Amino acid sequence: MVTKKSSKTISPDVVLIGAGIMSATLGVLLKKLNPSITISIFERLDRVTAESSDPWNNAGTGHSAFCELNYTPQLEDGSIETKKAIKIAESFEVSKEFWSFLVETGVIESPDAFIHNIPHMSFVWGEENVEYLRKRYEALTKHHLFREMEFSEDSKEISNWIPVVMEGRDPNEKVAATRMELGTDVNFGTLTKFMFDHLEKQEGVNLYLNHEVDDFDRHKDGSWIIEVKDRTTRKETKVKTKFVFIGAGGGSLPLLEKSGIPEGKGFGGFPVSGQWLVCNKPEIIEKHQAKVYGKASVGSPPMSVPHLDTRMIEGKKALLFGPYAGFSTKFLKNGSFLDLPLSIKLNNIRPMLAAGIHNIPLTKYLIDQVRQSPQDRLMALKDYLPEAKLEDWDLEMAGQRVQVIKKDKKVGGVLEFGTEMVTAADGSLAALLGASPGASTSVSIMLELINKCFKEAKSKEWQEELKKIIPSVGKSLAKDANLAAKTRARTTEVLQLSASQLEEGITA
Repeated sequence: MVTKKSSKTISPDVVLIGAGIMSATLGVLLKKLNPSITISIFERLDRVTAESSDPWNNAGTGHSAFCELNYTPQLEDGSIETKKAIKIAESFEVSKEFWSFLVETGVIESPDAFIHNIPHMSFVWGEENVEYLRKRYEALTKHHLFREMEFSEDSKEISNWIPVVMEGRDPNEKVAATRMELGTDVNFGTLTKFMFDHLEKQEGVNLYLNHEVDDFDRHKDGSWIIEVKDRTTRKETKVKTKFVFIGAGGGSLPLLEKSGIPEGKGFGGFPVSGQWLVCNKPEIIEKHQAKVYGKASVGSPPMSVPHLDTRMIEGKKALLFGPYAGFSTKFLKNGSFLDLPLSIKLNNIRPMLAAGIHNIPLTKYLIDQVRQSPQDRLMALKDYLPEAKLEDWDLEMAGQRVQVIKKDKKVGGVLEFGTEMVTAADGSLAALLGASPGASTSVSIMLELINKCFKEAKSKEWQEELKKIIPSVGKSLAKDANLAAKTRARTTEVLQLSASQLEEGITA
């Protein structure tokens, strides 16, 4: 994409900061709801999807809570908490509705370019973990969104599902696995590029690459004046707008702080970097066809939950293991080592210190991860691939994530492993902080933003238009089993995802 030439002063209705999945989703939704709206998008790098939305940087593709064990914690009484998993599964179904709309309206020519059917599996070993997985399976399959889940402790059956995971494993080892055939692999980089390609063709939409937001100023009339610098020419532009969305991934926190809105006070960020082992042996890649998630190490962040992950990247099948966590003071992969120290302010230093004190196991875990040798990484891989050889895998950098730290009355500050939407009281600015599950639930998050920040959201016209885009809007797929069945059947057909006995499984 070519950077469009900027003028000294521009006045779009909406400014989107960051050219990732969130801005793309919001931009397409707003333009569909109000074709006359004008939108300016500013991205500090020279291409869209260069940070968190890039497939090599994204720690999890197609999060739908089918296999991610950190979404279903075991409570003190031994029961399994399923609320978060159900919410994420429902949100992913809403995302598939929106993506189906993009396919049906020609924004995306072929769904095969960005989404594929890949079974989602959880795999554990040891008596205690097997018992946990059984309880999780029993708890989740009571809900219609998970009714198709399969559970097995039979090594032969699991070997049929994931042969490379079982090859060379002790036959006496107690193992268990769950499988959801409905799972998907989503290339959010490709999906996002499709949406930006569409937006750039729309009248009143301008995408500015290599443009960095320097500062914000609030006018008495409620509008925002934003200072933007062209990183190539160093030319500055002033942008006047009625609404700002900060969707800059790890870079959102510093921008939120610059906005000065009271609602943004007290938020901090804890950066976590990552690395992948990427398989370079075609025979192994072809033999594995699943996303296999295990249990996280004590103290590890959710983005570091180990998984052996089949992906489709740039039209080729790939196999990744990891991510291995690390620590960097950068908030973005292409950021500055000063990002963390410069984010510390008087209003957030107490929450950040308190969160640090209460997360010492996380600190120890990250130190241990940084100190890992190639042999250490191989040993972690061997838990999932007993016959793995180091020469069959290359080490690659993954993306940078910033976990949210927020004020807490009881302990001063807490580290949040999720996404957090921060909005100005008058709805003129919104910022998205955090990471997982992020991209997979982008549509639900942006619908929430529209409801909070745009008074037209409740109008008959916008509601009718939203129903064309997302037919289930205003209803609950988590509560209505029949609606969920029909929705899944439709999106499976439109997105060309093969899923056997879909309607029977969800309505049984």
